Amino acid sequence: MFIRACSTGRLRRAALTAGVTAATLVMSTLVAAPARADGAVYDPIPESQIQSRLGLVLQEYASFPQSTPNPAPVDQRLVRKARINTISELPDGSGRRAVPDLNGNLYFVANGTPHVYLDVAATFAPQFFSGRGLGQGFGYVAFHPDFGRNGRFYTIHTEQASLATRTPDYAQPNTIYQAVITEWTATDPAADTFAGTHREVLRIGFGGQIHGVQEINFNPTAKPHDPDYGMLYLAVGDGGQGARNGDPQNMGLPHGKLLRIDPRGTNAPNGRYGIPADNPFVGRAGALGEIYAVGFRDPHRFSWDRATGRMYLGHIGEHAVESIYEVRAGDNFGWSEREGNWVFDKTATNPCDKLYPLPADDAKYGYTYPVAAYDHDPAASWNCTSDVGVAVAGGFVYRGQSVPALKGKYVFGDLVDGRVLYTEADEMRRGAGLAPIHRLALYTTAGGLVRMQDLSSPGAPGDPNRVDLRFGTDAAGELYIVAKANGKIWKVVDTKTVAEGKVGRTKVVHTGGAQNWAPVTPSKWRFEGDQVILAEAGVSRPGPRRPFEYAILNKGPAWSSVQIDARVRLDEPVEVTNRDVIIVFGWQSDMQYYYAHLSTDNTIYPHNGIFKVNNADRERIDHQWNGRSRGANPAITDADWHKVRVVHLPATGEIADLLVRLGCSQVVRGTLRSPDGEHLATAGLFNLTDKASAQRVRDRIRQLLDERQGRFRGMAAGDGTEALTTAAARVGWQVRGHYIAYCLVVRADGGAVPAGDTAVRDIIFDLIELHLDKGVLERRAVGGSAVQPTAKATEGTGTQGGNATPDELPGN
Repeated sequence: MFIRACSTGRLRRAALTAGVTAATLVMSTLVAAPARADGAVYDPIPESQIQSRLGLVLQEYASFPQSTPNPAPVDQRLVRKARINTISELPDGSGRRAVPDLNGNLYFVANGTPHVYLDVAATFAPQFFSGRGLGQGFGYVAFHPDFGRNGRFYTIHTEQASLATRTPDYAQPNTIYQAVITEWTATDPAADTFAGTHREVLRIGFGGQIHGVQEINFNPTAKPHDPDYGMLYLAVGDGGQGARNGDPQNMGLPHGKLLRIDPRGTNAPNGRYGIPADNPFVGRAGALGEIYAVGFRDPHRFSWDRATGRMYLGHIGEHAVESIYEVRAGDNFGWSEREGNWVFDKTATNPCDKLYPLPADDAKYGYTYPVAAYDHDPAASWNCTSDVGVAVAGGFVYRGQSVPALKGKYVFGDLVDGRVLYTEADEMRRGAGLAPIHRLALYTTAGGLVRMQDLSSPGAPGDPNRVDLRFGTDAAGELYIVAKANGKIWKVVDTKTVAEGKVGRTKVVHTGGAQNWAPVTPSKWRFEGDQVILAEAGVSRPGPRRPFEYAILNKGPAWSSVQIDARVRLDEPVEVTNRDVIIVFGWQSDMQYYYAHLSTDNTIYPHNGIFKVNNADRERIDHQWNGRSRGANPAITDADWHKVRVVHLPATGEIADLLVRLGCSQVVRGTLRSPDGEHLATAGLFNLTDKASAQRVRDRIRQLLDERQGRFRGMAAGDGTEALTTAAARVGWQVRGHYIAYCLVVRADGGAVPAGDTAVRDIIFDLIELHLDKGVLERRAVGGSAVQPTAKATEGTGTQGGNATPDELPGN
């Protein structure tokens, strides 16, 4: 075990235990599972979301006044401060933002201050309807890309069918409400309040009060004279009917479809909009020409990647699967024959037996499957008929400039509990399986680690744990996070690395041996070489609920800030009341300490996570438990050795545990100073399992770089080389076979590296090309390494701190 920490006069020691019994953690809520059908799938996506060390810094941008639904709601989920649904920037160069509130107002926001631009509810009273169904009311606004000149924008609102005075253009049987698309034309587009005219474009009737028209929008990547310029997309849900009928696959209905229309055309059946000639189903017998894509339950939000033009859509699932799709013209996403990558059985007599594996001949159906997805992970006692409380909120691929660490990431979340997630856009590839999903940490501008519930619950009526999360962007591509709960919007202004900070220079190594440890019960422990082994199960002790057995490290000084690096394992895979691995830190007494619980089987209380014992029963203090079935991830469940790092920074209260499972079998690294003393360099090798893994890491090299600290994540500088942790850097890397060679160079004085600095170029070239590639790797190949390097290396380069451009570095 390796510890790097600060000395302090207070007693705070690190401890390690492998094998603490979990008997006391079996909870009374464990119940017998319902009878299950052969072949049915109950855990469709066993992979857990990966807790990222990347955190978003959120700055409050705007707060909105109280609004109320009409009629008064029965469903308490509609009781919110303000049911704000998104934020966007007007495409007129004014810098104004637009925010729709489902309860009726369209707000414009200037310099963080909102004011009412248009009262949609009053315009359509008494038919306007927002008090039933989570999406009812004034749902969305889309501004024509030439709004600054033509003043046109479009809204979607709902009307109670029994009060409506117009007949829907399309409708399900027994229509309860109608969704209306309206075109507005402002007399003066620059005015701060609306004056002008409006006309109805399209009206759709729904037989249920959920899953209506969710979003309408224009493609922001389309330019004038492009075929997609000025075309309006409409995400139309299935009205809550698709689980029982075939409407989402019925090409004669708009329900469960993504539509694409020309709002200024006239060739639609009602004559009030146009059907673009290049739509994929134009001319097909029995199909509506408006349809762009098919097979949706609740197509909640969609957006375009401004760099690639690809459209991504967040789709809320029925039984278990929340999906992100890449959408192309003519796609069929399968609902209600498919949910995610699974067969959906509409006729199942047991409500738990809804999902089944795809058939062998699935390709003949032509369905398109998600590029990313997560499942509901219900509690063991879930009866399969109630709402688990999980729903995806689609987001955006970040292409702004202010937060470089987010570039190329599709940021989205869960609208109920407010988790903020991301996937790499270049990993969301159709037909290539599901891209990994990472969970982002969140910080205030003061540096406090928070959850969205912490930000959205103050002042929130109704359920304080329900965030009602949404996302938005501005014209520059900067990202905003919206919460209906308390009617606030935050802007993402920066990133921060979880538990990133100095822990001092005191080091303790070679910690094996009984003389270095003080166990709770010495007779239960063995010390073999560098291993610390709990050989017998612990026994419950009087006092608060806490780990039964652990050992305290006596070697070295007392600690405050600490980084613990260790390898840990179980002697056999976990079972319900079997073994666990924990690391104890911040120890003051048997009644006061922290511990990181690293193992779980997820069939009992999900106890993996960070806990505090403070003269009371242990208390979970991490933010990663989903409240039902999953604890912090990743978690040890097998009998393999795992690398673990725990960082505790009492000054900031940050704690992070990182289980290294990146497939990197070896890290070679050296730090040196140039002969003239002006530059510091750190260089080395990553040894991956195979060429594909090395190329994958190469493609994501910027994730391995700490964009704030100018170094590879988690690789601390040595004495006298602190500039490597703070100064802006030049970085080069190269893939050869299953190896990645890298080099990072900074000025020793911490100053900026001038553009065209030939000394830096020479250092990177010499270390990567001559020493690591031509020297170390070729010698390994001659010596018979497991996989010999390729004949030709592939290069990549990067910069830190914004003081260099990639074409100034070797290999470009």
